[in-house]
Amino acid sequence: MHISKVDLNLFTVFEAIYSEGSVTRASQKLHLTQPAISHALARLRLVFDDALFVRQGHAMVSTPLARNIIEPVRQALRGLEVTLSDAGKFDALSATNQFNLALRDVLESTVLPPLLHNICGQAPLVNLAAIQVERRELLSELAAGTLDLAIDMLLPLPHEIRRQKMKQDDTVVLVRRDHPQIQGKLDLDTYLNAEHVLASSRRKGMGLEDFELSRLGLQRRIRLRCQHYFAACRVISQTDMLLTMPEGYARIANEQFGNQILPLPLPMPSWDVYLYWHQNVENDPANCWLRQQVMQAFTAEY
Repeated sequence: MHISKVDLNLFTVFEAIYSEGSVTRASQKLHLTQPAISHALARLRLVFDDALFVRQGHAMVSTPLARNIIEPVRQALRGLEVTLSDAGKFDALSATNQFNLALRDVLESTVLPPLLHNICGQAPLVNLAAIQVERRELLSELAAGTLDLAIDMLLPLPHEIRRQKMKQDDTVVLVRRDHPQIQGKLDLDTYLNAEHVLASSRRKGMGLEDFELSRLGLQRRIRLRCQHYFAACRVISQTDMLLTMPEGYARIANEQFGNQILPLPLPMPSWDVYLYWHQNVENDPANCWLRQQVMQAFTAEY
């Protein structure tokens, strides 16, 4: 008989009768009526085609078949109890999860080092994949569970996608150390008269700073468009061009170049970074643990 056709509650009754040697005491142990216990025993006898227990005086004596199956039944019941008690827990030390985290390459250098430092110490068998996902696909991937978390700017995602603001970053301008016109300070006229590098993964379109300039009726000249801020930092170190970027990543990407890091001479909204997850994993122990690790990584870095 397939397990799907058997009421697993019957095995709890079986174990209680075996342990107590009495239908009465089994009913008291399980807080069920004696007729309910007797009915369950009758169903068990049909399942196994065996009496299982034979009355001798006031006691219920087990048959050879009952004695043969009691230990496997007890082991199975204990396994279910452990599963139920651990369902709301995540044991990082023994977990073997593969977590998929969507984030922009700008954030990899800032978030991954402290995040992996924590994870490697707490969860030696957990793996993490940092991947880039098109923003239009974030909803479907988070809903499907192919993504566990996403880290990005504030995005117009529906309510089913939960979010938490992680950090607020200012915008700065990088200028090479020996720039002939700029030393230690930068005004708007000098900024607009300079040539600029725009780091963007998109083929075309303006940067956020260009939108702010256009709101003021202003425009800058973009001499180079490249894909990565690190490459842009190197270009800046060898030219008189300027690079505008988030301050947190600027301090990391610029470490080996020594470019000047100056305030942007233009009112600019901060770069707000958010953590995203789907409502389906709001209370999932593994996802909760991962969110906590990411939050701690941002605290450590910023």
